[in-house]
Formats: sequence, C-alpha cells, structure tokens
Amino acid sequence: MMREFEIERQFDIKIESLKPNKGVYLLKTNKGPKCLKRINYGIQKLLFVYGAKEHLIENGFPRVDKYSLNIDGHPYAIVNEDIYTLSQWIEGREADFRNKEDLVIAAENLAYLHIASKGYEPPENSKLKSDLGRWPNLMEKRVRSLDKMRDMCRKRNNKTSFDMNYIKNLQFYKNIGRRAINVLKDSKYSELCMISEEEKSFCHHDYTYHNIIVDKDKDINVIDFDYCKREIRVYDIYSFMTKVLKRVDWDIEYANLILDSYNKIYPLKTCEYRVLFAFLLFPQRFWRLSNRYYYNEVNWPSNTFSNKMEELIAEQDNYMAFIEKFKNMYDQNE
Repeated sequence: MMREFEIERQFDIKIESLKPNKGVYLLKTNKGPKCLKRINYGIQKLLFVYGAKEHLIENGFPRVDKYSLNIDGHPYAIVNEDIYTLSQWIEGREADFRNKEDLVIAAENLAYLHIASKGYEPPENSKLKSDLGRWPNLMEKRVRSLDKMRDMCRKRNNKTSFDMNYIKNLQFYKNIGRRAINVLKDSKYSELCMISEEEKSFCHHDYTYHNIIVDKDKDINVIDFDYCKREIRVYDIYSFMTKVLKRVDWDIEYANLILDSYNKIYPLKTCEYRVLFAFLLFPQRFWRLSNRYYYNEVNWPSNTFSNKMEELIAEQDNYMAFIEKFKNMYDQNE
C-alpha cells in the first residue's frame, strides 16, 4: 500500500479519509475531495496530459478534473517509484448513453472541447502523444493480425466456444476491415491530419459514459484525459458514437442526434464524413476482443470472452443495416 504521509507531504494536504473507487482513490482532504490515481505511464507523457488540461481551462473549457501540483510545482508525487496524480474529485453522475438529453449535451460538449483544444503547444519536457497519420497502417496491420490469431486458434487442441465463433466469423470481419481500408484510402484522411497538425488540436480519446460526469447543475464535466493525444476530431466522434450505438441496437436515430448536436457547435466538413464512415466500418471491437483473448491481455474468465463475442455476433445484422443507412444518408459512395 502506498504511504499516505508521502502523498500528504508532497502535495501539502491532510488526508481525512481514503477509499478505493473504480481503480482510483477518493480522498477527503483539508482542500476538499480529491481523486488519487496511480498512473502506468511515464512523467513525460503525464506532462503532455497535464498541459492539455491546462490548455482547455485557459481556452474557456474549465470543467475538467484539474491536477493539483506538488510542493515543487509538478503535477505528480513519486512514492516507492510509483507515480501518482491528484486531481479534483468531481461530484455527479455518469452520462446515460440511452438518454437522449444526455447525448445531446455530451455531443455539444465534445464539440466545445475540440474547439478549445486548438493551439496546444505541449510543455517542453513532455513527450508528444500523436496518432496523426497512423490509421491506414494501423488498419492494415490489424486486419493482418486477424489471420495470425486464426493460426493460433487452429493450433489449439481443445477449442473453446470463443475459438469456434472466431473461426466462423473471421471472414465477415476481414471483409468489412478491407472495405474500411479502401474507404479510408479514398478519403481526405491525410489532408485532415495535416490540418490537425497545423491547428495543434487534440482529442480526448476515451470519451465515454464513465468519463462524462453530469453535475447537479446539469453541466458536463470531462475526466480522465490519460489517453488524450494529437488526433483528428473524427476519431473522438466515431468512438463516442460506437459506444452509444452498441447500446441502442445500432439505431441510426441516435447517430443523427449525436452528429446534429455536434454540428450545431462545430460543423463537420463533407470530407470528414468519409473518414467517419471508414472508422465506423472498421471491425475495431472484434479485433480488440480477439487480441485480448489470444494474447492474454486481460484476465477475464473465459465465459466473459465468449459472452462478449456472442453479443458482437448477435448485432451483425443491425450493424450492417446501420452501415447501409449511414452510407445512404451521408452519401458515401464506395
């Protein structure tokens, strides 16, 4: 267990109580409620994240979990070689992704975040986190890895229901993966990356319900910027949309609601819809689940993996119907 007195000393606070809460600690302190978190990446990346949040605050986007500084003016404490951050604890409830009111304000809020992110110059001693320009190669690599996992699966003596489902559905996901790659190749992806590079903007990269906190005034607060990086804004929109759509049976109405709300604040250009279409097509969730399973990335019980795979397969028809509707509605010819 970390030494509390070290946290108190380095951050110059008094801890009145400490309790674990979803992978972090909720501290009651003499300076109000705080969130203490051990991070699993280095100080240089942390400085990028710290700078990004400060940049948003300075640019009129104040509702983020601001970091506390230690006695030397740094946003971390080092205890037994572990790095901890201390940030504001934000009271409120998680956004409900089935509630249309929540989705409207969350989509508008994402647009404001993207606007406020522009012009970010990371601190000198930070490590630049960027995914700009990476997606064509990443998609190619991930589609190729589906075959590698198939070979791993074939070598197994006693196949699980996950293995059987993987083999049975592999071709479906490889086909849409290839389709996504072709759409992305035939888009203005690289120009959009150049624009983001020039604008010096960034994405949250994990804009999902548990990081979107609705407070008592119905204002939205965004927390957990650990994954934020330079990236085209379409990535955040796609990721947010997918997390909502899988909960509502891929109902196009929810996609339109999100896009209309975002566009009211910061309209997407026509060419951005094509990149969004490529992202929505790409079988990211199938790849990720299989990757976690075959490379033992997560130690979930095997029935958790099987259930998740079955849920994915069960939504194929709704998903493909959504893809066709999206394609026609936003005029994406292939």
